Amino acid sequence: MPTSDLDAILAEIETLRAALGDAEQRWAAQIARVDPRNRSGAVNLVHYWAIRQFDLRGLQRRLAAFGLSSLGRSQGHVGQTLSALSAAAQAMAHDGPGDLLPPSGYATQQGALRRHTRELLGPAPARRSTRIMVTLPGTAAADTQLISDLIDRGMDVARINCAHDDPAAWAAMIAELRRAGAESCRVAMDLAGPKLRTGPVAEGPRVVRLRPERDVLGRVTETAWCWLTPVEHPSPPPREGIPVLPVDAAWLPYLAPTSTFRLRDARDAKRVFTVVHADASGALACTGRTAYVMTGTKLVTDAGEITEVGPLPAVEQYLVLSPGDTLLLTRDCAPAAVPPQGLPRIGCTLPEVFGNVRRRQPILFDDGKITGRILDCGPDTITVTITDATAVGSKLRAGKGVNLPETTLPVPALTETDRANLPFVIEHADLVEMSFVRTPQDVADLLAALDELGGADLGVIVKIETAQGFRNLPAILLEVMRRPRAGVMIARGDLAVECGYERLAELQEEILWLCEAAHLPVIWATQVLDQLARSGRPSRAEITDAAMGVRAECVMLNKGPRISDAVSTLSDILHRMSAHADKQTTLMRSLRSWYRSDPSAQREQPGQALRR
Repeated sequence: MPTSDLDAILAEIETLRAALGDAEQRWAAQIARVDPRNRSGAVNLVHYWAIRQFDLRGLQRRLAAFGLSSLGRSQGHVGQTLSALSAAAQAMAHDGPGDLLPPSGYATQQGALRRHTRELLGPAPARRSTRIMVTLPGTAAADTQLISDLIDRGMDVARINCAHDDPAAWAAMIAELRRAGAESCRVAMDLAGPKLRTGPVAEGPRVVRLRPERDVLGRVTETAWCWLTPVEHPSPPPREGIPVLPVDAAWLPYLAPTSTFRLRDARDAKRVFTVVHADASGALACTGRTAYVMTGTKLVTDAGEITEVGPLPAVEQYLVLSPGDTLLLTRDCAPAAVPPQGLPRIGCTLPEVFGNVRRRQPILFDDGKITGRILDCGPDTITVTITDATAVGSKLRAGKGVNLPETTLPVPALTETDRANLPFVIEHADLVEMSFVRTPQDVADLLAALDELGGADLGVIVKIETAQGFRNLPAILLEVMRRPRAGVMIARGDLAVECGYERLAELQEEILWLCEAAHLPVIWATQVLDQLARSGRPSRAEITDAAMGVRAECVMLNKGPRISDAVSTLSDILHRMSAHADKQTTLMRSLRSWYRSDPSAQREQPGQALRR
């Protein structure tokens, strides 16, 4: 370790210390006006302002190479930190480095992580180091424009969720990616894993409610619309969100603009509709009164021509659960009755649950929106008391997730469905994501299956989304590191449900630390910019959350109508934040945010040791 390196560090530190004194003089009038109890804070504030006029990233790396503080946590005690660094560097220069590690150790670690990230997730984008993964919607199979737009806006990895769609749709999505010229865009396929969900709920009536909008005085401000289209070959409505009524194609020619038709709705209320537009594809009609139209409702024109409304979708039903209610979870997945006869009951899609849960263990439904505790358990039923739900009752629908954070289930993470999908994944994808990893054996099972099918070169990502997986993380990492291309996804939604939302921040930090120690890239996932992707308007909280993703090697976005906007926003956030943070280390580039608040009319030129 050359002494000249330490001499250079000492020179740079002294430049910074000199800047502290200069800053105190420049801001002396302002410091003098603060309350004496805040004097030390004011001095430290201008000290921090002073050092942030310099680009400290080079110094940070050199300090870290010698095992010294990299200034990333110095904002609360700037002067003391610089004094301690100066003393430490002088001692090392005077006494010699002894058995200290060579300065290349830090760079070697950083280089290994970046190399592993490049090999797993592809080359780093031009404006940022953190990649962006996007879960493709099923519509991407036929939407070339969407794929091209996502790539142009910054998608680096396209994710396909094998829990949805089928191999034909997956192949179409990948074909669109290739046609879009996205050679550098990696394809990740997510194995569904074991599905622990609520069973079906009985179908509701096949009815559509047509309701006009009214102002506070009850006056109609927007009529209720419907789109009548041939049941034999339906066409979509002219505007999204307009209810569709399928009718006999031979009846539609009787409709023309300004003509009317009438009906008796599900309540036997008489309603009259006025036709606004009609063509070969259908007719657009409106009414100023609420109507409940069912399958089989008769429609009658002015001329007396009659047709019946064709099949309408069933209204989705649900159970309503309040604190103190009792729920039966059953092996039998017959549709649950609504309203229930006796105790409310609903099926469970994973038979292995029965016989393995224990009394007093917690159980959570629908991403933790409803929580309960197991009162009794038998071979075919589990009795649950609801401990947490909304005061007016929470809705439990079919197909919602069930979490048992304290229950060990004898279920492999690699299901038979996953095994059946592996040949497709090996042929078409660059990465495979394994869901619900709980033990090293789960990973070993996947690696063995890949070896048998000739997929040893496939990149492997393990998803940490259970309490058991988190507890076993060191051993899981060692197992997946058997592959040269490996990574970890922090599935923060399920992890928060299993371990408690109040612990999520702590858990994700610990996962980041451990993966960095292993030089493994991390994917920061679940609900990143979710509101933006769905509505086009982000919340303040999710913008901050997205910015924290810069400490991972990749950030995942879920699908939504405004997903392209979410990709653009995330790319911009990651670009900006990449100058401020490198993993857990704060990077201290020169700031211009506070330039005009300098009270001095003349600014000194920076020293040669540090660049502004």
